[in-house]
Amino acid sequence: MPTTFYDLSALNPQGRTVSLGDYRGKVILVVNTATQCGLAPQFEGLEHLYQAYKDKGLVVLGFPSNQFAHQEPETNENMEATCKVNFGVTFPLFAKIDVNGPDTHPVFAWLKGRLGSWWGRRIKWNFTKFLLDTDGRPVKRFSPITKPAAIEPYIQRLVRD
Repeated sequence: MPTTFYDLSALNPQGRTVSLGDYRGKVILVVNTATQCGLAPQFEGLEHLYQAYKDKGLVVLGFPSNQFAHQEPETNENMEATCKVNFGVTFPLFAKIDVNGPDTHPVFAWLKGRLGSWWGRRIKWNFTKFLLDTDGRPVKRFSPITKPAAIEPYIQRLVRD
């Protein structure tokens, strides 16, 4: 069992393993995403945060999941293209994963184990967000309906000037 966020890895849409240790020292916003979700307009807000704070140490990491009403039916490659074309996404995206159940990806198992919610440890829906500090410690979990702009004050407290 990994002890830190940086011990984890995930596949990118092309199937290459990415060590999350590559993001050491960054403020990290992890989001489970879906291109066909009614909350998909949040991609634009997430991209806005990424553009506004990436030079101050923020990275947004998108983890698509098809577990909620099959709202991510695209292949990994098509999902990545859809995010870029339809929503202007430039932040890192990963291959589709499960965020609940027996095949929960280790990233979400680790995050849920540290930050539950009033729903317990389950992810309720697409666009659940986890904010981690520069030491890779989860500091806040945000519900799917929390708009990215509402997360900005928390990011401002964590990024470097």
